[in-house]
Amino acid sequence: MSPRCRMDTGAGLPHSGNQSPYRREREADNHDGARGDACAHTVLEGEVVLSGVESSPVPLRRGVAQLGRGERGGIRRLRPVRSIRVIGFVLLASATAGVIVPSAAAAGARGRSAGKAPSSLLYAALNGVAATSARNVWAVGQYQSGTVLRTLIVHWNGKTWRQVPSPNPARSGDTLSGVAATSTASAWAVGEQNGHSLLLGWNGKSWRRVRCPDIGNLAGVAATSAANAWAVGIGGPNGDKTAIEHWNGRAWRVAPSPVKVGNLLGVAATSASNAWAVGFSGNPTTGSDLAEHWNGKAWRVVHSPAGAGGVIGVAATSASNAWAVGGANGQSAGTSISVINHWNGGTWRRIASPNPVPGGATFFGVAVTSASNAWAVGTDFDFFITSENVIAHWNGKAWKLVPSPIHDGSLNSVTATSAGSAWAVGSGDSGALIEHWNGTRWKGTTFG
Repeated sequence: MSPRCRMDTGAGLPHSGNQSPYRREREADNHDGARGDACAHTVLEGEVVLSGVESSPVPLRRGVAQLGRGERGGIRRLRPVRSIRVIGFVLLASATAGVIVPSAAAAGARGRSAGKAPSSLLYAALNGVAATSARNVWAVGQYQSGTVLRTLIVHWNGKTWRQVPSPNPARSGDTLSGVAATSTASAWAVGEQNGHSLLLGWNGKSWRRVRCPDIGNLAGVAATSAANAWAVGIGGPNGDKTAIEHWNGRAWRVAPSPVKVGNLLGVAATSASNAWAVGFSGNPTTGSDLAEHWNGKAWRVVHSPAGAGGVIGVAATSASNAWAVGGANGQSAGTSISVINHWNGGTWRRIASPNPVPGGATFFGVAVTSASNAWAVGTDFDFFITSENVIAHWNGKAWKLVPSPIHDGSLNSVTATSAGSAWAVGSGDSGALIEHWNGTRWKGTTFG
C-alpha cells in the first residue's frame, strides 16, 4: 500500500459550517493525487521526515480496552490487548521539539545515539497523558518488541519529548493504560502484565515497580498528593468485576466497590474526600453508565443518565464540576453516539454532544480546567472501515467539534493545564500520536 502523507499544521477553534471538518479533510486527501513515499510533516514546533508509512486498521485504546467489531460504538467488556497490528514508520529526522528522544540510559541500553528515536518503537501507542505544568507532561502506553508488548513512557520537559526507561517485569509482555502526576517528583502509571495489575511510581529520578494488590487490569489512575491516589480497573476470574485500590502514602490497598459486576475505566480526584470512578455496570450486553463517588469514607453509586453504553473517561475541578465521556451504539450498524455527562454538584445530566457525520463518535478521554474550558477526545469508527481522531471543546455553553491536525487514528487521553495548553495522545496509521493545543490551534506529531 502506498504511503499517504499529509501536512499536519493544526486547525483553529471552533469549526463552523455544516460540513464536518473530518469529512472535508478526507475529500481534500482524495484529490491530492500521487505523492512521494516520503513527505515533510509539521510537528510540535519542530519537523520530522517520515518514510515508509504503512496503513492498517487501528486497534482501540491498546492495552486498556479493545472493542470487537460488533461492539464498537458501545462500551462492552474490558479485555487486555495481546498484540498490535503493524502501523509503524521509520523516523529519520534528528531530535527537534516535536520528536521523541530516548534518554541517555535508554539510548545506551539500545546502542543508539540520543538524537534518534529507537527503531524498536515501531507499533508504539500512547494510552494516557498527565501534566502538572508546561514543563512537566507524562505520556504512557506500549510498543512491540519481538512478539511481546513493552511499557512505553515519554516525558515533555518544555522543549523536547524524551523516552524514559520503564520497568517490564513480565516476560509475556506489559502495557500501561493511565498516568497521573502531582509534581516533578511524584507520578503514577498503571496497566497490566498478562492480566495482572502493574503499577509504577516516579520518584523524581526513575520509574520503579511498586507493590500493589493484584486486582486485575488497571485502566486508570488519579492522584491529588503524594499521599492520596486511586487506581481502578477490572478484575475477577472472568474479567467482569469492578476493582479499586488506594494509595495512602505508604501502601496500595484494595477499596471495596459498591458495584461488583462491571468495569471501571476512568478515575478522577480533586481532594482526599472527592473522587469519581466511571465505567459501566452489568454484563457486556446490558451494561449502562456507571458513576461511583468517594466522599472521604466510602464509595457510593450515584445515579447516571439512563442509556445503554458506558462512560470511559472522567475529569473534575471541584465537588460541583465534573465531566464524564464515552459512547453508545448508534441507530445504524457501525455507528456510535457520543456520550457526555456533567456533574453540577447535585446530579449527573446528559449534555448535548457533537458527532461527526456519518459515523458518530466515542470519546475516551476528557480534561477540564474551569467551568468554561474542557476537552474531550476519541474516535469516529466510520462503519468499521476507518477510525478518525475526534476532538471536542466546551466553551461554557456548548460542545463543538475542533479539527484534529492528524486525521486517522484514535485519541485515547487528554490533559490540560490552562485554556492555552492541552495535550492529547493516542495511536494511528503512523504509530503513536501526540497533539498539543497552544491556545489557538492543535498541532500534532507521530512516532513509532
